[in-house]
Amino acid sequence: MNDQQMPQFPEPFWRESVQLPEYPKLEETIQTDVGIVGGGITGITAAYLLAKENIKVTLLDAGVLLNGTTGHTTAKITAQHGLIYDEFIQHFGLEKASQYYKATTEAKEFIESTINNYKIDCDYSKEDAYVFTNSDQYLSQLETESKAYDQLEIDGEIRDDIPLDLKVKSALVMKNQAQFHPLKYLKTLVKEAEKNGVQIFENTTAVDVEYYKHPAIITRDGHRVKCKYVIAASHFPFYDRQSFYFARMYQDRSYVLGIKTKQTFPGGMYINAEDPTRSIRATKMNGEDLWLIGGEHHKTGQGKTTIEHYNALKDFAEAKFDVTEIPFRWSAQDLTTLDKLPYIGPATEHEESVFVATGFRKWGMTNGTIAAKIISDKIVKGENEYEELYSPQRFQADPALRKFTSINADVAKHMVKGKLEFTHNSIKGLSPDDATVTRINGKRTGVYKDKEEKLYALDTTCTHMGCEVEWNSGDRTWDCPCHGSRFSYTGEVVEGPAKRPLPKIVLKETK
Repeated sequence: MNDQQMPQFPEPFWRESVQLPEYPKLEETIQTDVGIVGGGITGITAAYLLAKENIKVTLLDAGVLLNGTTGHTTAKITAQHGLIYDEFIQHFGLEKASQYYKATTEAKEFIESTINNYKIDCDYSKEDAYVFTNSDQYLSQLETESKAYDQLEIDGEIRDDIPLDLKVKSALVMKNQAQFHPLKYLKTLVKEAEKNGVQIFENTTAVDVEYYKHPAIITRDGHRVKCKYVIAASHFPFYDRQSFYFARMYQDRSYVLGIKTKQTFPGGMYINAEDPTRSIRATKMNGEDLWLIGGEHHKTGQGKTTIEHYNALKDFAEAKFDVTEIPFRWSAQDLTTLDKLPYIGPATEHEESVFVATGFRKWGMTNGTIAAKIISDKIVKGENEYEELYSPQRFQADPALRKFTSINADVAKHMVKGKLEFTHNSIKGLSPDDATVTRINGKRTGVYKDKEEKLYALDTTCTHMGCEVEWNSGDRTWDCPCHGSRFSYTGEVVEGPAKRPLPKIVLKETK
């Protein structure tokens, strides 16, 4: 078996295979009806839907469109979100569990009808989705989940094999799901939204919302987007106003390899029930199968050196399949709420004109789409049948209270650990394309050396709430173990909740 080399730098296949339009930076204060922050599937779909209703929409992105979680997804369009339906029946009751399935199915059908309507060539295909296991511990859980399928009238069944050449002890199939190339699909929605008057600005960071008679989005440069409604579709809500979303969710990273093999992919989408997670599907690359091997999730900023997660996926792929090439690797960051249901709706109890959509728990294609439909319905019609289910103001004592305690105990542990850490690592021995944490003038400092041996030094104290960031070797970022903020090696914010960059530290020459 050949030991294939992984790409030196992470780059998702989706972005590499599509040429997207570019948009200017916002350079002035403007007026609109709806201001949307975030150019992923939620923000773009909402802009498209609202513009069709002759509503004036302005969309802002802190970077470029579709370079966040949407651009780093595995792009499964499915209502099978792991072993979730029995859990939802137990915690919320049969009616709400049924609503969740109905909402995700509605999102799937919306995507399919939009593709058909515009004849979008986006590698869309209907596929069966499988949760499989090789662990005796999960056999009974698959059986229990199958009974939940029966209660909810979901088309599925237990099987003892799968089409993929992979040994399994049991598998639960949900039939007639789908997959696609998300950027090819969303590029068309962007085009249609622009036809209907949507203004788009890139490299425009929103930092707050201010209120007078109506809300206004404030950008980092001090410009304002004055509007009637604001939609925070920025993955982590850029606007909090004492809603404490950072304490009601946790951020989770996972990894993907794009591989080529000598085998033909048999169809279907697959994910295992146990840890470590292994997700498998395929897409087309130049007419050939590109297998997407995903998994290895962990809380952001915590755990082992991140390049080891890519290596673990590589070892799995080479052990199970005849790998000939690994042309792509990338990672994604996802948010999970206290009770695993997304937060979709008004950001706070008293601010009906500012909406959030977050906490999609790795299933953003369907959850992001239904979020756009819920919020656009609220703006246009004043209501949506799913608004109570996803309300950000809900709080279930079970399991939310236990999860709230667990998340914030973990935050406290990592905050204390970072402050007590004692390190005087030497910069002199640092290899190119590597980083270390040291102390400079008594201050904890992160130092990265690029391939040309230029040094980048940053204060490692996260600008959100003061935790100490850690180096992410797989993606060359500084990641916060408390609330999941991520920063580039030059200090710029890559992921919130942090809004301000890490301060740069001037280094004396080292010889």
